[in-house]
This record gives sequence, C-alpha cells and structure tokens, in this order.
Amino acid sequence: MLPGNSSDSLAFLLVGIPGPAHLHRWVVIPFCLTYLVAMLGNCTILLVIRTYQRLHEPMYYFLSMLAITDLGLTLSTLPTVPHVFWFSAVEISFPLYLIQMFCIHAFSFMESSVLLAMAFDRYVAICHPLRYSSILTPSRIAKVGLGIVCRCTVTLFPLICLLTRVSFCRSHVLSHSYCLHPDMIRLACTTTTLNSLYGLTLVLLIVVLDPVLITVSYIMIIRTVLGIASRKAQAKALSTCISHFSAVLIFYVPMVGLSILHRYGKDAAPISHVLMANIYLFVPPVLNPVIYSMQTKHIRHGAVRLLCQGLAWPGHGQQP
Repeated sequence: MLPGNSSDSLAFLLVGIPGPAHLHRWVVIPFCLTYLVAMLGNCTILLVIRTYQRLHEPMYYFLSMLAITDLGLTLSTLPTVPHVFWFSAVEISFPLYLIQMFCIHAFSFMESSVLLAMAFDRYVAICHPLRYSSILTPSRIAKVGLGIVCRCTVTLFPLICLLTRVSFCRSHVLSHSYCLHPDMIRLACTTTTLNSLYGLTLVLLIVVLDPVLITVSYIMIIRTVLGIASRKAQAKALSTCISHFSAVLIFYVPMVGLSILHRYGKDAAPISHVLMANIYLFVPPVLNPVIYSMQTKHIRHGAVRLLCQGLAWPGHGQQP
C-alpha cells in the first residue's frame, strides 16, 4: 500500500501501456530508438546552425530554439519511461512528480510559443521583406527567447503551488509512464475547482491563443502571396512555410486531441489516452529535425557536410 498524504511520503505509481506485462520489455526498444533519434536529430540541427556562419539568421535562430525545446521535452520523460517499461511499474515521490510535471508542461508550452515566434518570422519575411533584418535583430530575438522562457515557467508556478494543497485519498496508480497535471487531478479526493480553472486558463492562453495567432499570421501571409503576380514567386514564398506548417500540425493536433480526451473522454479506452499522450510527447521531437532537414536546403547540406567531415577525419587527419 502506498504512503499517505504527507508531501514527504506521498507516492504515485507510473504505469506503461495497458496489456500483458511481458510485452513491456519489448516496447522499451522502440521508445529507446525514439529517444536516440530525437536527441541525435536535434543535436545535429544545433551543431549545423552553430557551425556555419551563413545560418546565423533569424529563421535559424528560431529553429535552434525549437531544437532546444524538443531536446528538453525528450529529456523530461527520459528518467521514468524506460524504467516503467522495463520494470512494468515505478513508484515516484510527490516532489519528483511535481518536478517532472513542471518540466514536461514547461517545455511543451515553450514549443507552442516557439512555433508562434516562427510564424511571426515567416510573416515578416514574406509580408515585410525589406524590413526583415531591422525588425528581427539578434537582440530582439534574444528578448523573444527570454520572454518565451519566462512566459512558460512563471505561469506554471501557481499550478504547482495549488497541487501541493490537494489531498489524494484514491488509488495512486496513474495512467502514463510520466507525470501530467490532468492525470494527477483525477486522483484527488478534495475539490480541485481552482486547479481546473487555472489549468483551463493556461490552456486558453497557450494551447488556444497560440494556434489562433499562428492562423492569423498565415491568413496574412496567404493574402500577401496571392498579391504576387508571378506563380513561381508565389510557390517560392509558400515553400519557406512548409516546414513550419508541418511542425505546427504535428504538435497541435495531438495536443488538442489529448486535452479533449482528458476533459471529455472519461469513458474512452485507457489505451486511447496513452497512445495520444505518447504521440503528443514523442513524435514532434523526432519528426521536426527530419522535416527541417528535408525541406531546408541549407540544413540538409550542412548536415551532409558535417557527416562527410566526420567520416574523413580519422583517415586523413582533417579537423571537422
């Protein structure tokens, strides 16, 4: 039996995918591959942008922010997920639960904010190309990055404080192999109205507001592109948005689906919650580097060049 409600002794039980326990050790293999691909891909993006001076531009600075956020989101779940699938279930203390929950939600909100900043970057580049360099200066981009961090961390502290005042007298068995706020709230035996209202406020301010502003930016981009006489120029302008638009869909569709399931899908099969949550957390960090490497010529060429230098270095004594 798990400990009581003291914050020092309270513990929760993380679980894996519903199904036979003997299959969990096989499931850990694709999860480990996912971690490897996500970390390798995002580290490559950061290394390419850092190495080549021609990529020191606003668009690639924002891409660096996205890669850092994806790395943070990936590393946030790493301490628990492999252990859960290897040992079937893992007990986690309340303070550690709060730390992981804070990191997961903070990096998730940061990714949303970075995607909004990247949408603004595309808007300025297409709608105001002559003012692009003067609007998105390095100092302003640094301030945007700092604002994103403050926005997505400071707003979460009240949620953590509210959780410390909640009592848990029901089963302490959770639905996921990592810590999410809605998953904990459903186990509370005291009123959680304030927690739910504040959580809903965060959802409205980030999960709803950010995609709305992204949609507005794309409407203005499309209006500007339609005003261009040349079809070739139209296609070239829109092609610079393909990677970002794909990243937006990959991130927001599972995120919205998970929010709907947590709030209105109480009768849904447990596997649906687990599957949607895993897609939401693990797919964007894996696919974003792939998408940008395929769609962005400079990133693709830079990655290939670094790979070739790395392969040539042992045999020819060249510096990478």
